[in-house]
Amino acid sequence: MDMDWFFVLQLLMSSLCLLGIILHRYRALQKTNKTKQRRRRPLGLTQWPIIGVVPAIVSNIHRIFDGVTGLLALSDLNYQCRFWFAGFRYFITCDPANVRHIFTSNFENYPKGDAFAQMFDILGGGIFNSDGERWRRQRTKAQMLMTTPRYRAFVERSSLEKAEKSVLPFLSHVADTAGATCDLQDVFMRWSFDTTSNLVYGVDPGCLAIGLPEVPFARAMDDALRTVFLRHIIPMTCWKAMRRLDVGHERKNAAAQRTADSFVAATIASRRAAYKKQGADKSAADLLSSFICDEEIADDPDADAYIRDMTLNLLVAGRDATSSALSWFFYLLATNPRVEQKLLEELAPIAASKKPSTGSMVAFEAGELKNLLYLHAAVCECLRLYPSLPMEHKAVVARDVLPSGHLVRPGDKILVFNYSMGRMKRVWGPDCREFRPERWISDDGKLRYVPSNKFVAFNSGPRTCLGKEMVLVQMKVTVAAVAWNFAVEVVPGHVVEPKLSIILHMKNGLLVRVKRRSDNPAVMSKQQ
Repeated sequence: MDMDWFFVLQLLMSSLCLLGIILHRYRALQKTNKTKQRRRRPLGLTQWPIIGVVPAIVSNIHRIFDGVTGLLALSDLNYQCRFWFAGFRYFITCDPANVRHIFTSNFENYPKGDAFAQMFDILGGGIFNSDGERWRRQRTKAQMLMTTPRYRAFVERSSLEKAEKSVLPFLSHVADTAGATCDLQDVFMRWSFDTTSNLVYGVDPGCLAIGLPEVPFARAMDDALRTVFLRHIIPMTCWKAMRRLDVGHERKNAAAQRTADSFVAATIASRRAAYKKQGADKSAADLLSSFICDEEIADDPDADAYIRDMTLNLLVAGRDATSSALSWFFYLLATNPRVEQKLLEELAPIAASKKPSTGSMVAFEAGELKNLLYLHAAVCECLRLYPSLPMEHKAVVARDVLPSGHLVRPGDKILVFNYSMGRMKRVWGPDCREFRPERWISDDGKLRYVPSNKFVAFNSGPRTCLGKEMVLVQMKVTVAAVAWNFAVEVVPGHVVEPKLSIILHMKNGLLVRVKRRSDNPAVMSKQQ
């Protein structure tokens, strides 16, 4: 027994000595770094021995986006953080020069990486998880299907029909109900799920109905995306242990994956069964039909897995990106009446020439909105401040020196904070935090060109978003319909802030009151 205690005492003394050596070495390194490092480090973010910056991350997890933005503003747009004990090495940036280098100039050296695929395991082997030749084949196939005139016409037609038959009738119901409020973010998420399901699977689940039916798949995706975000900031060894133990957010994620797999498998099976019937109509323009009817894919023994991964990737991207952007757009419009009035003035000539399509309301076709400069500028300005994907994740293959002068090594993880870039004075000027669509319009009244390494809402380089034009069409058609027919007011006291998720949703939703424009003579008189 005495020997046991003696052994424990030896172990403790050895550990203390080791810790003392580490502390001494760390302090020596700190002194050396202070003489070399010219960049200013913000108060409150300390590189602790062994545990690195983990305490700062944990204490600021509730405001991680704004916290990182402040950090980058004080660190010349770049910051390196480490958690040495768990091999946690991140380089965080919102420097446009670095973005161009990482996303375009040296693209092959910065893949998504195996760690990314593990974090986004719900997406399987789909296009957003793939690298190299597999990614190129998937992108080529998706691009071929999504850029055809037939599919583009399908997107425009679906966007208009959903605005006329779902969004406007639902908001009319809210406006006509005395004292009623609604969560506009929930409305747009339901609208987006219906719309994207139709574009990808040819099925409209009818989520945006008056009764607001429960949507298990939508809730499952929320749980999965929150887990993905947490995996970005928790050391891999920790979240993998939680997954093995089936606890915390990893338990929810496992249930979410089962729900998603069940939904997609049932949809694919139903479509295959329908196409096997004699005389079945195979002219549908949705992506699932195109994948199933594609001879190259049909000959693949893993066709169902390929279709599952590709369609789920496209569904997640379409559903979450567009609904997030629309929610932030109407928050900005409701809090910036000057911008709202200018937008209504631009829509007025088109509205005056149209007959109401739903009751007394007007909806706009995509072709009618194509050349509206201020509408386009307002949408871009919203995406600058609130990009649907607030950060991008990259791995490092080989040792490289970035344009900022920072050295990155194999095994490092790079986080490009799109959210932060839109709030940097060095990138967008002293008014960078203002919602000002005019910054997108040149002095001669034309759309100002902004390079994609500065405006990263649709990614940049070879991985530029394939659905960019589709998103813009959906947003413009929906924005024009809602803004022209309804005045949206955020409920006083409602707190609007980003949610802890890989997609920039609102933590508390967007609680609003809506009022018909026809009930406001002052506004209508300005339009006429």
